[in-house]
Amino acid sequence: MSKVYEKLLKCCSSVREKIDFTPEIALVLGSGLGDYAESPDVTVEAVLDYHDIEGFPVSTVQGHKGRFIFGYVREIPVVIMQGRIHYYEGYPMSDVVLPVRLMGMLGAKVLFLTNASGGIQEGMHAGDFMLITDQISDFVPSPLIGENPDELGTRFPDMSHIYREELREAVRAAAGKLGIPLKEGVYIQLTGPNYESPAEIRMCRAIGADAVGMSTACEAVAANHMGMKVCGISCVSNLAAGISGNPLTHKEVQETADRVAPMFKKLVTESIVEIAAVLK
Repeated sequence: MSKVYEKLLKCCSSVREKIDFTPEIALVLGSGLGDYAESPDVTVEAVLDYHDIEGFPVSTVQGHKGRFIFGYVREIPVVIMQGRIHYYEGYPMSDVVLPVRLMGMLGAKVLFLTNASGGIQEGMHAGDFMLITDQISDFVPSPLIGENPDELGTRFPDMSHIYREELREAVRAAAGKLGIPLKEGVYIQLTGPNYESPAEIRMCRAIGADAVGMSTACEAVAANHMGMKVCGISCVSNLAAGISGNPLTHKEVQETADRVAPMFKKLVTESIVEIAAVLK
Protein backbone atom coordinates (compact mmCIF):
# COMPACT_ATOMS: atom_id res chain seq x y z
CA MET A 1 0.00 0.00 0.00
CA SER A 2 1.39 3.43 -0.97
CA LYS A 3 1.99 6.02 1.75
CA VAL A 4 -0.34 8.42 -0.06
CA TYR A 5 -3.18 5.90 -0.01
CA GLU A 6 -2.46 4.92 3.59
CA LYS A 7 -2.72 8.56 4.69
CA LEU A 8 -5.93 8.93 2.69
CA LEU A 9 -7.44 5.90 4.40
CA LYS A 10 -6.59 7.34 7.83
CA CYS A 11 -8.27 10.64 6.95
CA CYS A 12 -11.32 8.82 5.59
CA SER A 13 -11.58 6.69 8.73
CA SER A 14 -11.26 9.82 10.89
CA VAL A 15 -14.14 11.47 9.01
CA ARG A 16 -16.33 8.35 9.10
CA GLU A 17 -15.94 8.14 12.89
CA LYS A 18 -17.51 11.58 13.16
CA ILE A 19 -19.81 11.94 10.13
CA ASP A 20 -22.38 9.49 8.75
CA PHE A 21 -23.16 11.03 5.38
CA THR A 22 -22.65 10.00 1.73
CA PRO A 23 -22.44 12.88 -0.75
CA GLU A 24 -23.14 12.67 -4.47
CA ILE A 25 -21.40 15.91 -5.43
CA ALA A 26 -18.24 17.48 -4.00
CA LEU A 27 -18.08 21.27 -4.27
CA VAL A 28 -14.86 23.25 -3.78
CA LEU A 29 -15.52 26.90 -2.95
CA GLY A 30 -13.22 29.51 -4.46
CA SER A 31 -12.81 33.18 -3.49
CA GLY A 32 -16.13 34.95 -3.04
CA LEU A 33 -18.07 31.76 -2.38
CA GLY A 34 -16.76 31.10 1.12
CA ASP A 35 -20.16 31.67 2.74
CA TYR A 36 -22.14 29.67 0.16
CA ALA A 37 -22.91 27.05 2.81
CA GLU A 38 -24.78 29.73 4.77
CA SER A 39 -27.10 30.47 1.84
CA PRO A 40 -30.80 29.44 1.95
CA ASP A 41 -30.17 26.86 -0.79
CA VAL A 42 -28.02 24.75 1.55
CA THR A 43 -29.40 22.59 4.36
CA VAL A 44 -26.47 21.79 6.64
CA GLU A 45 -26.39 18.36 8.31
CA ALA A 46 -22.87 18.41 9.76
CA VAL A 47 -19.70 20.53 9.89
CA LEU A 48 -16.20 19.14 10.28
CA ASP A 49 -13.15 21.35 10.82
CA TYR A 50 -9.97 20.29 9.02
CA HIS A 51 -8.13 20.37 12.35
CA ASP A 52 -10.36 17.54 13.55
CA ILE A 53 -9.30 15.16 10.76
CA GLU A 54 -6.21 13.12 11.59
CA GLY A 55 -3.31 14.00 9.25
CA PHE A 56 -5.31 16.48 7.20
CA PRO A 57 -3.55 19.57 5.72
CA VAL A 58 -4.91 22.93 6.84
CA SER A 59 -5.38 25.98 4.61
CA THR A 60 -3.45 29.09 5.64
CA VAL A 61 -5.07 31.50 3.17
CA GLN A 62 -6.97 34.44 4.65
CA GLY A 63 -10.72 34.11 4.06
CA HIS A 64 -10.63 30.31 3.73
CA LYS A 65 -12.54 28.83 6.66
CA GLY A 66 -10.94 25.38 6.56
CA ARG A 67 -13.82 22.96 7.03
CA PHE A 68 -16.12 20.50 5.30
CA ILE A 69 -19.88 21.11 5.19
CA PHE A 70 -22.10 18.06 4.72
CA GLY A 71 -25.68 18.68 3.66
CA TYR A 72 -28.14 19.16 0.86
CA VAL A 73 -28.54 21.60 -2.01
CA ARG A 74 -32.20 21.34 -3.00
CA GLU A 75 -32.29 17.77 -1.59
CA ILE A 76 -29.09 16.75 -3.41
CA PRO A 77 -26.49 15.36 -0.97
CA VAL A 78 -23.25 17.34 -1.19
CA VAL A 79 -19.98 17.84 0.62
CA ILE A 80 -18.71 21.41 0.45
CA MET A 81 -15.07 22.30 0.90
CA GLN A 82 -14.74 25.72 2.55
CA GLY A 83 -11.09 26.53 2.03
CA ARG A 84 -8.87 24.63 -0.38
CA ILE A 85 -5.19 23.79 0.02
CA HIS A 86 -2.79 25.55 -2.38
CA TYR A 87 0.59 24.31 -3.59
CA TYR A 88 2.14 27.72 -2.80
CA GLU A 89 1.41 27.18 0.91
CA GLY A 90 4.31 24.75 0.95
CA TYR A 91 2.46 21.44 1.07
CA PRO A 92 3.50 18.53 -1.13
CA MET A 93 1.18 18.10 -4.10
CA SER A 94 -0.15 14.83 -2.67
CA ASP A 95 -1.47 16.84 0.30
CA VAL A 96 -2.88 19.58 -1.94
CA VAL A 97 -5.15 17.04 -3.68
CA LEU A 98 -5.82 14.90 -0.59
CA PRO A 99 -9.12 16.72 0.17
CA VAL A 100 -10.44 16.03 -3.33
CA ARG A 101 -9.47 12.37 -3.12
CA LEU A 102 -11.04 12.18 0.33
CA MET A 103 -14.37 13.56 -0.91
CA GLY A 104 -14.29 10.95 -3.67
CA MET A 105 -13.65 8.18 -1.15
CA LEU A 106 -16.58 9.45 0.92
CA GLY A 107 -18.84 8.74 -2.04
CA ALA A 108 -18.89 11.84 -4.28
CA LYS A 109 -19.13 10.95 -7.97
CA VAL A 110 -18.75 14.52 -9.23
CA LEU A 111 -16.17 17.17 -8.38
CA PHE A 112 -17.48 20.71 -8.95
CA LEU A 113 -14.55 23.15 -8.86
CA THR A 114 -14.82 26.93 -8.52
CA ASN A 115 -12.08 29.54 -8.34
CA ALA A 116 -11.10 33.15 -8.91
CA SER A 117 -8.82 33.76 -11.88
CA GLY A 118 -7.08 36.34 -13.99
CA GLY A 119 -8.71 36.90 -17.36
CA ILE A 120 -6.57 36.39 -20.46
CA GLN A 121 -9.17 35.79 -23.16
CA GLU A 122 -9.91 38.70 -25.48
CA GLY A 123 -13.01 40.59 -24.35
CA MET A 124 -13.02 39.39 -20.75
CA HIS A 125 -13.96 41.72 -17.91
CA ALA A 126 -13.63 41.49 -14.14
CA GLY A 127 -16.76 39.74 -12.88
CA ASP A 128 -17.21 37.43 -15.87
CA PHE A 129 -17.82 33.70 -15.34
CA MET A 130 -15.94 31.15 -17.43
CA LEU A 131 -16.95 27.54 -17.85
CA ILE A 132 -13.71 25.55 -17.86
CA THR A 133 -13.53 23.38 -20.98
CA ASP A 134 -9.95 22.16 -20.60
CA GLN A 135 -6.80 22.95 -18.66
CA ILE A 136 -3.03 23.31 -18.71
CA SER A 137 -1.25 21.98 -15.63
CA ASP A 138 2.31 21.58 -16.93
CA PHE A 139 3.67 24.38 -14.72
CA VAL A 140 2.87 22.66 -11.43
CA PRO A 141 3.96 19.14 -10.37
CA SER A 142 1.52 16.40 -11.28
CA PRO A 143 -0.27 15.00 -8.21
CA LEU A 144 0.36 11.56 -9.73
CA ILE A 145 4.16 11.75 -9.45
CA GLY A 146 5.58 9.04 -7.20
CA GLU A 147 4.25 5.63 -6.31
CA ASN A 148 0.85 5.13 -7.89
CA PRO A 149 -2.01 4.29 -5.50
CA ASP A 150 -3.44 1.46 -7.63
CA GLU A 151 -6.53 1.47 -5.43
CA LEU A 152 -7.38 4.92 -6.84
CA GLY A 153 -6.58 4.53 -10.51
CA THR A 154 -4.24 3.45 -13.28
CA ARG A 155 -0.59 4.51 -13.49
CA PHE A 156 -1.10 6.36 -16.79
CA PRO A 157 -4.62 7.85 -16.80
CA ASP A 158 -6.14 9.43 -19.91
CA MET A 159 -6.78 13.18 -19.68
CA SER A 160 -8.66 13.68 -22.95
CA HIS A 161 -11.93 14.57 -21.24
CA ILE A 162 -11.13 15.96 -17.80
CA TYR A 163 -14.11 18.33 -17.83
CA ARG A 164 -16.98 16.11 -18.89
CA GLU A 165 -19.10 17.37 -21.75
CA GLU A 166 -22.37 16.24 -20.12
CA LEU A 167 -21.54 18.28 -17.02
CA ARG A 168 -20.51 21.30 -19.08
CA GLU A 169 -23.86 21.08 -20.84
CA ALA A 170 -25.58 21.00 -17.45
CA VAL A 171 -23.79 24.21 -16.39
CA ARG A 172 -24.67 25.85 -19.71
CA ALA A 173 -28.32 24.93 -19.11
CA ALA A 174 -28.19 26.41 -15.61
CA ALA A 175 -26.68 29.67 -16.85
CA GLY A 176 -29.28 29.85 -19.60
CA LYS A 177 -32.15 29.41 -17.14
CA LEU A 178 -30.79 32.20 -14.98
CA GLY A 179 -29.88 34.50 -17.87
CA ILE A 180 -26.25 34.62 -16.69
CA PRO A 181 -23.67 35.21 -19.45
CA LEU A 182 -21.11 32.41 -19.46
CA LYS A 183 -17.80 32.51 -21.25
CA GLU A 184 -15.89 29.30 -21.98
CA GLY A 185 -12.20 28.57 -22.12
CA VAL A 186 -9.02 26.88 -20.98
CA TYR A 187 -7.72 27.37 -17.43
CA ILE A 188 -4.01 27.33 -16.66
CA GLN A 189 -2.58 26.76 -13.19
CA LEU A 190 0.70 28.38 -12.18
CA THR A 191 2.28 27.96 -8.78
CA GLY A 192 1.86 31.45 -7.28
CA PRO A 193 1.74 33.02 -4.79
CA ASN A 194 3.09 35.91 -6.88
CA TYR A 195 0.93 37.16 -9.70
CA GLU A 196 2.22 36.65 -13.21
CA SER A 197 4.44 39.04 -15.16
CA PRO A 198 3.14 40.51 -18.45
CA ALA A 199 5.61 38.28 -20.32
CA GLU A 200 4.27 35.21 -18.56
CA ILE A 201 0.73 36.18 -19.48
CA ARG A 202 1.79 36.56 -23.12
CA MET A 203 3.21 33.04 -22.87
CA CYS A 204 -0.04 31.72 -21.35
CA ARG A 205 -2.06 33.28 -24.12
CA ALA A 206 0.31 31.91 -26.77
CA ILE A 207 -0.13 28.34 -25.55
CA GLY A 208 -3.92 28.60 -25.44
CA ALA A 209 -4.93 29.69 -21.94
CA ASP A 210 -7.99 31.89 -21.38
CA ALA A 211 -7.75 32.32 -17.60
CA VAL A 212 -4.98 31.84 -15.06
CA GLY A 213 -4.95 30.92 -11.39
CA MET A 214 -3.12 29.09 -8.61
CA SER A 215 -5.40 26.08 -8.01
CA THR A 216 -7.93 23.75 -9.61
CA ALA A 217 -5.99 21.98 -12.38
CA CYS A 218 -4.09 19.67 -10.02
CA GLU A 219 -7.35 18.85 -8.22
CA ALA A 220 -9.01 17.98 -11.52
CA VAL A 221 -6.15 15.64 -12.46
CA ALA A 222 -6.40 13.78 -9.14
CA ALA A 223 -10.19 13.49 -9.39
CA ASN A 224 -10.08 12.29 -12.98
CA HIS A 225 -7.43 9.73 -12.00
CA MET A 226 -9.81 8.15 -9.50
CA GLY A 227 -12.81 8.16 -11.84
CA MET A 228 -14.69 11.22 -10.61
CA LYS A 229 -16.51 13.36 -13.15
CA VAL A 230 -15.25 16.94 -13.11
CA CYS A 231 -16.69 20.34 -13.98
CA GLY A 232 -15.50 23.83 -13.15
CA ILE A 233 -16.46 27.50 -13.22
CA SER A 234 -13.92 30.29 -12.90
CA CYS A 235 -14.83 33.79 -11.74
CA VAL A 236 -12.68 36.29 -13.58
CA SER A 237 -11.78 38.52 -10.66
CA ASN A 238 -9.28 40.71 -12.53
CA LEU A 239 -7.62 41.04 -15.90
CA ALA A 240 -4.17 39.45 -15.97
CA ALA A 241 -0.93 41.45 -15.91
CA GLY A 242 -0.22 43.41 -19.06
CA ILE A 243 -3.90 43.38 -20.06
CA SER A 244 -5.01 45.70 -17.31
CA GLY A 245 -2.93 48.78 -16.64
CA ASN A 246 -3.43 48.45 -12.89
CA PRO A 247 -1.16 46.60 -10.45
CA LEU A 248 -2.65 43.28 -9.31
CA THR A 249 -3.69 42.93 -5.68
CA HIS A 250 -5.46 40.29 -3.61
CA LYS A 251 -7.81 43.04 -2.44
CA GLU A 252 -9.01 43.59 -6.01
CA VAL A 253 -9.54 39.84 -6.44
CA GLN A 254 -11.59 39.65 -3.24
CA GLU A 255 -13.63 42.76 -4.00
CA THR A 256 -14.65 41.52 -7.43
CA ALA A 257 -15.39 38.02 -6.14
CA ASP A 258 -17.56 39.48 -3.37
CA ARG A 259 -19.38 41.76 -5.81
CA VAL A 260 -20.49 38.95 -8.11
CA ALA A 261 -20.90 36.35 -5.35
CA PRO A 262 -24.74 36.54 -5.23
CA MET A 263 -24.96 35.71 -8.94
CA PHE A 264 -22.23 33.07 -8.63
CA LYS A 265 -24.13 31.36 -5.81
CA LYS A 266 -27.29 31.18 -7.92
CA LEU A 267 -25.29 29.70 -10.78
CA VAL A 268 -23.68 27.10 -8.52
CA THR A 269 -27.02 26.02 -7.04
CA GLU A 270 -28.75 25.74 -10.41
CA SER A 271 -25.73 23.91 -11.85
CA ILE A 272 -25.85 21.35 -9.03
CA VAL A 273 -29.53 20.75 -9.79
CA GLU A 274 -28.80 20.24 -13.49
CA ILE A 275 -25.79 18.01 -12.77
CA ALA A 276 -27.83 15.83 -10.42
CA ALA A 277 -30.38 15.36 -13.19
CA VAL A 278 -27.60 14.17 -15.50
CA LEU A 279 -26.41 11.65 -12.90
CA LYS A 280 -29.84 9.96 -12.67
